[in-house]
Amino acid sequence: MITREEALESLKEIFDPEIPVNIVDLGLVYDVSVKEDGVVDVVMTLTAPGCGIGPYIAQQVQDTIESLEGITEARVEMVFDPPWTPEKMSDQAKAELGFQ
Repeated sequence: MITREEALESLKEIFDPEIPVNIVDLGLVYDVSVKEDGVVDVVMTLTAPGCGIGPYIAQQVQDTIESLEGITEARVEMVFDPPWTPEKMSDQAKAELGFQ
């Protein structure tokens, strides 16, 4: 069974098409929980609630997690509370985007 950290690492392959930073370092992934039955729950957000690429990113997250060995299902919940802010980005992402 994969760990939470391995699931998060796999999500670093997914990028917001408008921002050249992966969704984990961008701070869009709020929580990942891996259950013993192979189900992974992902709670995430978008940089803006009306972002039209939300369904596309959510599908990428689901497909990426479900491609991992031992995973039977990935459930993605899109939330907007708390809202995303640039402070949620990793230090590396902030540096790449000029926020530091």
